[in-house]
Amino acid sequence: MGEDYRSERERRFWDRYIGILHKQGVKPPFDRWHVVRAEQFIRAFPDCKLAGHTPDSVSAYLAEVGRQPGLRDWQFRQVVLATQILFSMVEAESMAGFDWGFWLDSARALPARHDSVARVPVAVAPVPEVGAESGGEGGDPGCARLAHRFPEAFSRLSGVLRARHLSIRTERTYSHWLCRFLAFHGGRAPESLGANEVVGFLQHLAVERNVAASTQNQALNALVFFYDQVLECPLGELGAFIRAKRPKSLPVVLSISEVRRLLAAMTGVQGLIAALLYGTGMRLLECLRLRVQDVEFERRLIMVRRGKGGKDRVVPLPDSLVERLRAHLAEVRSLHEQDLALGRGAVHLPDALSVKYPHAAREWGWQFVFPGGRLSVDPRSGVSRRHHLHEDSVQKAVRAGVMAAGIGRKASCHSLRHSFATHLLERGQDIRTVQELLGHSDVSTTMIYTHVLNRGGHAVLSPLDTLG
Repeated sequence: MGEDYRSERERRFWDRYIGILHKQGVKPPFDRWHVVRAEQFIRAFPDCKLAGHTPDSVSAYLAEVGRQPGLRDWQFRQVVLATQILFSMVEAESMAGFDWGFWLDSARALPARHDSVARVPVAVAPVPEVGAESGGEGGDPGCARLAHRFPEAFSRLSGVLRARHLSIRTERTYSHWLCRFLAFHGGRAPESLGANEVVGFLQHLAVERNVAASTQNQALNALVFFYDQVLECPLGELGAFIRAKRPKSLPVVLSISEVRRLLAAMTGVQGLIAALLYGTGMRLLECLRLRVQDVEFERRLIMVRRGKGGKDRVVPLPDSLVERLRAHLAEVRSLHEQDLALGRGAVHLPDALSVKYPHAAREWGWQFVFPGGRLSVDPRSGVSRRHHLHEDSVQKAVRAGVMAAGIGRKASCHSLRHSFATHLLERGQDIRTVQELLGHSDVSTTMIYTHVLNRGGHAVLSPLDTLG
């Protein structure tokens, strides 16, 4: 009787569980795998009921699963979602504030060719996989074939860019435009082309493709760099050619009340990152790449290392985030110590620091402030490392926060940086200081925020208000 009753109760439990899965859009046969993941969690704690779990025990379980080297992104997301639904059914008070969003976002590990991951040395670098990376019209197989047809040109381009310590994004972008340029001229060798062909390609982008001015300028910079620095055959004066029109658009800036509502709508690690973006003016990747040693609590500042343009700068650490950031780092340190106990705990180090300081990769100071919840395997070296969170997860969380806060504009992570600068100027901060905090090379870039200050609109009385 007792066993029959228990079997019936378990059947109803799993029927209800599957029903929740179906409501969340998980359909057969994938619902069965979520049940398997949930059963694995329950079996991992045979002496503990679901209601008796704590955030620490669940975090430890998910971290342990995340260390499995062969686990795919979608499989880890399955584990997290399956476990989350279990606790939503028992409504455990101890798990009410658990940061499920962080673990779901950790399912997406950094790819091998991400900006923050080490690159292959130039001597063994493969031909750029432009077709696979760029997408759009530049992502056709013919473009990739051009890269294989002229391997020396692309290899030399990569070598020159890396010798100048330019970012991997710049390398991909310049390789992409070189492919597009060669494809436009029928796959001719780059040495046989010159200024006239470059002008023809740029005009094609503006007239036929109707690209933005920034896109045309990007292509121009890539080709000028290639002929000047790689082939050492400068294009010279290109003369007049049709330029794409540059729209006079202003950045999206949130009001103080909108920022307050947005940050209130975001919780957990993603909420902390969003608060730092607004409180410091950092770019998203600058924030995610922060190492523990870059945060100086005593001096209330953060060192931004190798920001845009390879420049370092100092930004203020808001007093209101100190305790919150300390608590977050305590959790990160616990996770790091668990990794060390299992013989792991290494992170990627920039440049050749891993050669100069072979043990630094496991030191606490070099760990990421915002690490992912799972390890990633570098397919080149086979080393399992814990990288920082993927930027897409933060962007997605900010978009969800904007909707939850009822902000009817297309705001993003970068809007928090724009808001930081504008609100400082509104409070009377001098523009040179704001320029330094943002890391702008030229004050004219910072001047755009003077155009979004609301003093002009408020200083003028509308003629409608003068009517009787």
